[in-house]
Amino acid sequence: MAEAVSEDVGGKLKAARTAFGLSQRELAKRAGVTNGMISLIEQGRVSPSVGSLQKILAAFPMTLAEFFTRDLSGPDDVVFRAADLPNMGAGPVEYRLVAAARRNRSMSILSEVYAPGADTGEDLLAHSGEEGGVVVEGELELTVAGKTWLLSAGDAYYFDSRLPHRFRNAGKEPAHLVSANTPPSI
Repeated sequence: MAEAVSEDVGGKLKAARTAFGLSQRELAKRAGVTNGMISLIEQGRVSPSVGSLQKILAAFPMTLAEFFTRDLSGPDDVVFRAADLPNMGAGPVEYRLVAAARRNRSMSILSEVYAPGADTGEDLLAHSGEEGGVVVEGELELTVAGKTWLLSAGDAYYFDSRLPHRFRNAGKEPAHLVSANTPPSI
């Protein structure tokens, strides 16, 4: 049983080291251990103590919990083509989510298109987190905490999402914006 654990730790360490772009020698130098120790751990020939592993992981930096729960065996997608972004919206508002399938996303990034007259609804939205965005084309009306602004291409916003808010396209042309929010709400 100890061998399986060692191989698992060794494989995970190699995947983490590779994901962070470090050689065995560089990781050893940063962690203050020998290059041989890193090599033996990665080969599954040595099972490091918890203290030693924490010392090594501090070089990334990465916690023990992240080390044992994150999947670093393969790279996550980096580029997402427009045609592959799923539409998470309904009706006259289109929400194209970037990295929809990515595990443990820390934020939502959206390409949003509001048809003329489209809005997020009569009821104001409110949820935990923060959000921000930039209008790419068209005009968009933003209401936050009872105050309303008309944003044009190039204008941006950023606010605490707990404040009641609403988006609306009062114009005659589609409005396109790119937004992000954290924690991810979609």
